[in-house]
Amino acid sequence: MKQPILISFGVVLAFLGGASVSGQAPSRATTSASGKWSPPRTPDGKPDMQGIWDFRTVTPMERPAEFANKAVLTPEEAAAYEKQVVAGRNADANRDRETSRGTINGTQVTADVALAYNDFWWDRGTKVANLRTSLIVDPPDGRIPALTPQAEKRLAELEKHRERLAEGPEDRPVGERCIMGFNSGPPWAPGGYNMNVQIVQASGNVVLMNEMVHNARIVPMDGRPFSNARQWAGVSRGRWEGDTLVVETKNFSHETSLRGSGPNLHLIEKFTLSGPDTLVYEFTVSDPTTWTKPWTAQIPMRKTEDRIFEYACHEGNYGMMGVLRGARQIEKESATGTRP
Repeated sequence: MKQPILISFGVVLAFLGGASVSGQAPSRATTSASGKWSPPRTPDGKPDMQGIWDFRTVTPMERPAEFANKAVLTPEEAAAYEKQVVAGRNADANRDRETSRGTINGTQVTADVALAYNDFWWDRGTKVANLRTSLIVDPPDGRIPALTPQAEKRLAELEKHRERLAEGPEDRPVGERCIMGFNSGPPWAPGGYNMNVQIVQASGNVVLMNEMVHNARIVPMDGRPFSNARQWAGVSRGRWEGDTLVVETKNFSHETSLRGSGPNLHLIEKFTLSGPDTLVYEFTVSDPTTWTKPWTAQIPMRKTEDRIFEYACHEGNYGMMGVLRGARQIEKESATGTRP
């Protein structure tokens, strides 16, 4: 699950030319006579967002049916919802629960892997984000827009490949293959654990370091054009709009970790300091080949003194070897009639 980090920013920072702009000390946050908070600044005058940020929350991406027309909860409703969600997710209390997934080649399969870890290993959030009933703030109904017919066909084909016995690693999701983390993005979205990100600002670049799959996304800030090379995490370019850091990403190579999106995903991320220890992370995704219209989510992030830990994934991807060996064994037993 989590292991003490075995990698560092040493190589990245050597490439960038240092962890802070011009190697100078940043300014401190200030509060004006009117009580208005002003963020600390780097030597070049930009808001200093450096540090480790935590984006855990119990608020779901989409608004639950029980809150159909309710965008914001009262504090009392939020407390009750937090208690309900935390209890419902407790892996120790719910260990005896099994949910059928149907059959593969006549073999019954259940979803008990979801409870394979006891509750100690999960690191989900416990609080509602800004009292909202969904992380999605647009559309106003808090729901992801409908898929296009093209996307429905593409995802149905992917599901068909994943339900059969795996013929190769390509039949399994990118998260299972340790290529992309299930919450590492881009964009980031709360998941089960490893929900920390480290931001490093250097002259001409910003680095966004995910704890999940420990991917360091280097974002040039010098106005250079996008490269045509497609990458798993896309190609990112950054700019400042006032005190907001804006990161634009496109040219993804294939499927991404975001709700069925494909290589045509166009992502805009915005980072705004809202207090000494709070940062508002907002992202807007558009992909006319996947959704009927763009949608936007907003996640409040909290500064943490915790360290970044390495996510070792399959630690050599032994899990994938087990999946493929198991598939070949089932095929062999089915062919010889020895399958129980």
